[in-house]
Amino acid sequence: MTEGKVSKESIVHHFKELQDSICNSLQSLDGIAHFEEDNWELSTGGGGRTRIIQGEHIEKGGVNFSAVSGPSSDRLRALLQKEGDTFFATGVSIVLHPANPHVPIIHLNVRYFEMEEEVWWFGGGIDLTPHYIVPEDGGYFHRKLKATCDQFDAGYYPKFKTWADDYFFLRHRNETRGIGGIFFDRLTGDSSNMGDLWSFTLAVGESFVDIYSYLFNRNHFRPFTQVEKEWQLYRRGRYVEFNLVWDRGTRFGLETGGRTESILMSLPDLAAWKYDYIPPEGSKEAETLKWLRKGIDWTAF
Repeated sequence: MTEGKVSKESIVHHFKELQDSICNSLQSLDGIAHFEEDNWELSTGGGGRTRIIQGEHIEKGGVNFSAVSGPSSDRLRALLQKEGDTFFATGVSIVLHPANPHVPIIHLNVRYFEMEEEVWWFGGGIDLTPHYIVPEDGGYFHRKLKATCDQFDAGYYPKFKTWADDYFFLRHRNETRGIGGIFFDRLTGDSSNMGDLWSFTLAVGESFVDIYSYLFNRNHFRPFTQVEKEWQLYRRGRYVEFNLVWDRGTRFGLETGGRTESILMSLPDLAAWKYDYIPPEGSKEAETLKWLRKGIDWTAF
């Protein structure tokens, strides 16, 4: 736990360390590829480090750090639902698209915002998008998230799990993007609780490596068929739809004039759309579709 007010300089420092630590772990997991880094600057202030990996087991992955600032626009104030003439935002964002269809897509984001310095808040979350849903893997994932949340507040997990169910939802498809996770935004207060909120946000980021390593090591060696690979591309199409239609982070990045390549690093190299595709009844693909709904107690598996 961290007591008292936390400076944005300290938050930036720890987010950079988090990016470094996660990148080192992912390179070890893939075993072959290394991250390529692009440093970029925003004309209004700040910039970021975009790191991309394309390897044997991680087909495409991005681990981004950014710390940007500038004047607010009317559209930005409407998007953030906050008032202020200037903004500051920093965070780490991760999306991994595995080569093996039995390894899930995973997403993490942890972030901090200021408007005029006196208005601040934390946000973030982590969610899982399996191509094939395995309830036992879902149970592991959610129990790990619950354990992280429970270190800080027993009410966090049920609240943030419901928030993730609602947020990672393709309204135009009436299905969840995957099995959810946790999602939180606008966690704020005063100098007395800022440190605790920061400690929680950082703990969510630090939980990533253990969670993903377990799921990766459990599934990356499994053989797969051409049918399973085609299904993976089909499910990636749903992922693309969410990020381009509903994702607030994508909208924020584009609205603030961020680097487009970095913002869209979350998209896979390959995805597919089949017109009005309905998988055969009783198939693994059809079974997965039955799990794409809100309100499942994954910790029970």
